[in-house]
Amino acid sequence: MELLIVVLILGILAATIIPRYTVSAAEAKKTACAENCTIINRTIERWHFEKHSWPTADLTDIGTGPNFFPDGLPTCPVNGQPYTIDATTHRVAGHGH
Repeated sequence: MELLIVVLILGILAATIIPRYTVSAAEAKKTACAENCTIINRTIERWHFEKHSWPTADLTDIGTGPNFFPDGLPTCPVNGQPYTIDATTHRVAGHGH
């Protein structure tokens, strides 16, 4: 009987904690993506100021530059895709999470 009560309590705890954890993890990924976009957009502006040209659309020049992203360009934590920029707005494209 005591074992049944312990299993029941653990089941109730799991039923309440797991959904909250899943939602929290998804929100954290969206927040991280938004922060990445902000950092990349600022870096694009810095690149333009220093080089007097816009970086390539796939951001390989910024991603390989040791003065901009020494550890490499981050990927989107939500979908794992690399960031790109829109050729007309010169801002991160396609990440409206």
